[in-house]
Amino acid sequence: MPVDPLRSVVATRYVMPLREGGSLPGVMEADDLGTYVVKFRGAGQGRKVLVAEVLVGGLARALGLPVPELVLVEVDPVLGRAEPDEEVQDLLRASGGLNLGMDFLPGALGFDPVAHVVDADLASRVLWLDALVGNVDRSWRNPNLLRWHRSLQLIDHGATLVFHHDWSRAASAATKPYDASDHVLKDVATSRAAAGDALAPLVEGDLLSSVAATVPDAWLEDEPGFSSADEVREAYVDHVLRRVAAREVWQP
Repeated sequence: MPVDPLRSVVATRYVMPLREGGSLPGVMEADDLGTYVVKFRGAGQGRKVLVAEVLVGGLARALGLPVPELVLVEVDPVLGRAEPDEEVQDLLRASGGLNLGMDFLPGALGFDPVAHVVDADLASRVLWLDALVGNVDRSWRNPNLLRWHRSLQLIDHGATLVFHHDWSRAASAATKPYDASDHVLKDVATSRAAAGDALAPLVEGDLLSSVAATVPDAWLEDEPGFSSADEVREAYVDHVLRRVAAREVWQP
């Protein structure tokens, strides 16, 4: 089933920084009257974090996993002029154009594996997806999960698809086993094989191409070794398809 394009909004006000993450995301209001947690293209981790967020977040949503809505946020660097924090000023100045926003979930709580119960099937599906995309950042120290209206929400997928920081590693990454020993849901993810059997057939070329099409050209252009944004998209699709085909090797 085709994936809908990401909505585009225009940022109207910078509300506050979120200093829990290394990339200094910020809460911003937009012209649709929505409030978003925005990750900026000018942050030190670069635009590939935004690409990973869109690809993995979009794939997760397509597979029925709970991920807050993602939107493209147009940021005018002028918004930084009124900010007293020089670090925020510099970040906004460096992030003119399209950035990535995630729907702000008011009242959401950080996931606590001791206090919060997760269904074994959902936990297994989350762990399987993380294994597919090589998520190195869903540990008990930093779950990147929220509890909102008694439901689990998956956030922060910038630390996935790490091979794209060095495309020469893509081939070996396709069959790399996933170490789930530190995963925050490993103890309750007791239906991993069933989760893989259910999800793997859904991760096919048309779906992946549809998800990849939602990544803006501006975040993919000028990638060393590629002649166009579409060629980069095809490389992502090819990598994930190769990984799905090799799931008996890496599946936890």
